[in-house]
Amino acid sequence: MHAVLFVWPVVSDMGGSPEEIAGVADVDCTGTRALVTGSTSGIGREAALALGRLGADVVVHGRDAAAGETLVEELSALGVDSRFVRADFADVGAVRDLASTVRAVTDGLDVLINNAGGLFREGRLTAAGVEYTFHVNHLAPYLLTADLLEHLRPGARVVTTASAAHRGIRLDLDRVTRIGDHSGTWAYGHSKLANVLFAVELARRLDAAGREVTSNGVHPGAIPGSGFARFLPGPIPRFVRALDGIPGVASVADGAAELLFLAVSPRTAGVSGRYFRNRRPASPGEGARDPDAATRLWERSAALLGIDEPLPMSDRPATAETGRGR
Repeated sequence: MHAVLFVWPVVSDMGGSPEEIAGVADVDCTGTRALVTGSTSGIGREAALALGRLGADVVVHGRDAAAGETLVEELSALGVDSRFVRADFADVGAVRDLASTVRAVTDGLDVLINNAGGLFREGRLTAAGVEYTFHVNHLAPYLLTADLLEHLRPGARVVTTASAAHRGIRLDLDRVTRIGDHSGTWAYGHSKLANVLFAVELARRLDAAGREVTSNGVHPGAIPGSGFARFLPGPIPRFVRALDGIPGVASVADGAAELLFLAVSPRTAGVSGRYFRNRRPASPGEGARDPDAATRLWERSAALLGIDEPLPMSDRPATAETGRGR
């Protein structure tokens, strides 16, 4: 794919639907097939609904079957095809089953939004022997994407929800298989660093393989209404919820707009290997600009999962600031 030139929009704090905020309300997504993980609540749910309003068929994912079926009903009422697939992202088999189901029920994917995740205070290992937060927030979307690579249509876009919480953290792959020194906030920030590195490394490897598929990471903002605060300690969740609706504080619609902007906006067609914030390309933290770390993460992730390395290559990667479409 060739680089494209465009003018980045001015970010507005005005209210509205996600598609209005993202400036994509006039984009026709009829015939688009999308999978939005973590779409039974928060920004994932709003992004899924917005895609449906634009005409896209949407596969809904989450762990809450009742919430998932409710969303499917709302999407179906819009006249688009939708179905819910339950999968626990801490379970390798469940993630593989999700990918298998998506391949079976769609003839290809145009949009993959890796949005599921959270901050988990308790230190524990998954059945794969990996720290829970790192597994759910990074290994699961890594595996899901790997299993869907051949199902992505030309022109498809992969969007990975990251966070500014990655700043100030360096990749430590020794720490992801132990919990003796567990810190919930560090584990979350580290997993978000992995999300940024993954999005950039995926873009590099897709480009090297000649695939017309883009990959970008995004910080959706600190959003009180997203439900994220339930993972935080003490009185913090009540304080965060009280911020919802205050002017100047990001809303769920704002966060969903960040995902939509990368998923369907003509302005981001052909843009790959970038980290976005406020619907603009931004420079990620220093730890996310380490090309060796991106390679090590990619290779170690495959090893932890016991799978062949997706999109293998041996040349030195580009940095997180050398994506296409600048």
